[in-house]
Amino acid sequence: MAYTDKNTAEYKRMTESPVFGLVLKLSIPTTFSMLITSIYNLADTYFVSSLGNSATSAVGVVFSIQSIIQAVGYGFGMGSQSLISRRLGEQKRDEANLYATSGFLASVLMGALLMVLGLVNVPFLMDIFGATETALPLACDYGFWILLGAPVFCSSFVLNNILRAEGKATLSMIGLCSGGILNIGLDALFILVLQMGVAGAAIATMISQIVSFLILISFFIFKKSNVEINIFKTSRHISDYVNIFRVGLPTVFRQSLGSVATTLLNRAVRPYGDAAVSAVSISNKIYMLVRSMLIGVGQGFQPVAGYNYGAKLFGRVRKAFNSAIFLGTLYGVTVGVLVFVFSGNIIGVFRPGDTEVIEIGGRMLRYLSLSLPVLGYSTFVNQLYQSLGFVAPATFLASCRQGIFFVPLIFILPACLKLEGIIMTQAVSDLLTFVVSIPFHIMMMKRNIPKT
Repeated sequence: MAYTDKNTAEYKRMTESPVFGLVLKLSIPTTFSMLITSIYNLADTYFVSSLGNSATSAVGVVFSIQSIIQAVGYGFGMGSQSLISRRLGEQKRDEANLYATSGFLASVLMGALLMVLGLVNVPFLMDIFGATETALPLACDYGFWILLGAPVFCSSFVLNNILRAEGKATLSMIGLCSGGILNIGLDALFILVLQMGVAGAAIATMISQIVSFLILISFFIFKKSNVEINIFKTSRHISDYVNIFRVGLPTVFRQSLGSVATTLLNRAVRPYGDAAVSAVSISNKIYMLVRSMLIGVGQGFQPVAGYNYGAKLFGRVRKAFNSAIFLGTLYGVTVGVLVFVFSGNIIGVFRPGDTEVIEIGGRMLRYLSLSLPVLGYSTFVNQLYQSLGFVAPATFLASCRQGIFFVPLIFILPACLKLEGIIMTQAVSDLLTFVVSIPFHIMMMKRNIPKT
């Protein structure tokens, strides 16, 4: 496909603009998108918390289901994004379009499969994922609607990542943020006004995701994107789907292990009652909000790295990574201090006056804040490997923080330290992941990104 003036201008922007400014420009909308996404997850927790600890616990349990759906969506999305950005850098636009269309359709089909399998096993899944006896009916109500929206959830992730792959982060932000803001308003309407309980929170999430999907797909329909989605040009070769899934595999592992970690955490804390489960659930959502900002910075540098790696501009790849490290570390130190100092006040916003939840949740946040200064580094090393297509090391690194380290720690630390061991597990795992990331960073720079 011949390059238009519009295509050429986009190519020059991604390969010739000052790197730090480009990463910053792309990071602002991606970070804002991640922030809004996390805020509406927190909004569910905030509004549902008014219904009691059992309801808050139920939302925390269903988060494991959401993580699985996200794993599929982000897997196809990140796989497509990595391949698209590198093909655009190589000026192979037809291949970029093929990966966009194929990744999108595959995500719709996989989302539909998850929906069907989940809806016929809702009570079983909620019990497996750690619902207490009192929270189980509420978790089933919430989980039903989340599973019903799985095809839309999955495909929205792919559309979002395609836009980011070509440097259209602002369009991606518009789609995600519109749904997120709507979600917050619908939460208030359905829970506080219409008294629909936890089902109302889930319905609000599903409606907001549908709105996001419609906005995102409209950018492709009305040619706002340089990349095309055309169902008549879907790949008929299984190797292309394998390639998309293979490159997205680190994200699948990362998100799936997040679900495993949340489940093990819920099951570990369940004997301590709904207040403890509620405290852990709230702390996790807050940490996810804080971490999402770092992921947003990483999503800003990834297309820059992939684009310039495809164009063989290795010096710009190095600069993009270093820019992300600077921004992520500055953010991690600043927010880590604030979270440590105000941890109890933050938890109190969700459960005012509930001293047990505030005390447990505050301690957990203080542990988590200690790992924040280095969380960006380990996240960006992982994202660098994935964006450049180095699947095996990217998958290993993606498996560390909530798999390789977290899984044994969630059994070892509670056995030694009881509840204290449970609430410090994620922080210890994050610190160990940082240590492991250092030699991978050094190897990547020496072997694959020469100085130019």
